[in-house]
Amino acid sequence: MTEVEATTPVAGADDAIALAAAVHRSVVEAVRGKDEVVRLAVVALLAGGHLLVEDLPGTGKTLLAKSLAAALGGRFGRVQCTPDLLPSDITGTSVFSPADASWTFRPGPLFANVVLVDEVNRASPRTQAALLEPMEEHQATVDGETHPLPRPFFCIATQNPHGQVGTFPLPESQLDRFALVVSMGLPGRDAEREILTGHGGTDAFAALHPVTTPEAVARAADVVHHVWCAPALVDYVLDLVDATRTSPQLSVGASPRAAVGLLQAARAHAVVSGRAHVTPDDVQAVAVAALAHRVGVGGVASTVAAAPILRSIVAATPVPRP
Repeated sequence: MTEVEATTPVAGADDAIALAAAVHRSVVEAVRGKDEVVRLAVVALLAGGHLLVEDLPGTGKTLLAKSLAAALGGRFGRVQCTPDLLPSDITGTSVFSPADASWTFRPGPLFANVVLVDEVNRASPRTQAALLEPMEEHQATVDGETHPLPRPFFCIATQNPHGQVGTFPLPESQLDRFALVVSMGLPGRDAEREILTGHGGTDAFAALHPVTTPEAVARAADVVHHVWCAPALVDYVLDLVDATRTSPQLSVGASPRAAVGLLQAARAHAVVSGRAHVTPDDVQAVAVAALAHRVGVGGVASTVAAAPILRSIVAATPVPRP
């Protein structure tokens, strides 16, 4: 067995692999023709990160988020972002009770296992900033008191392309909180036919049932942290990150946190692919989704502009060999 292929037994790996497969099978029943997008969504979940889905209205962004939440079970929260949305509408607020002269915290929709933040870039920058602490530290501070979020806490945000009426660009600090960014794209003709005839889309979503529990998802995420990654593959991740920093086409390269996120996503992709060890294919499969929102093109963050540049970097970076 080679260094890249070498692996050691990981406790709970088989359960994590089975869980990932069950969630994927369930979600693709509703989200037809988007197997790879669903796969990356499960990767973000098991990596312990968050997912940003961006595309035009009507391409299935909200359906993906709701289908994933339905498959996971647990508590589900939804935030429909509008320009007048307040931070307290997300995190919750403290309410005064005259009867006993006490304050009681009433949690907002953020306090759930799966939170759908729909059209996040329609919220004002002030409201967007209310998500920074919860997404990074899995806690929310309201009126000076810190409240822990449930585990797992998985935020799925959707956004329409910047430039549409009523949108605010997400700042780099907000984008960096997402483990992966994916684009839905249009379904193929066969998949769209299934949606039109009721074998996919919202009709199929109504029949989805939980296939796991939040506790099982939390255990699977712990397993992902221990998935074997050979030293040569760690160097491969570092080579890719270094290439983004020296590329003349990128004005801002990937940060050390981006490198950590890429490696963690590669570990999760290995589990979703049915393995308890990372291969170069896992790194390549998640590289663009893990880095496109964390680099700059012309001084701004643009996943659309960064994606082809990153694909060329992945193609040009030598792959570890046995």
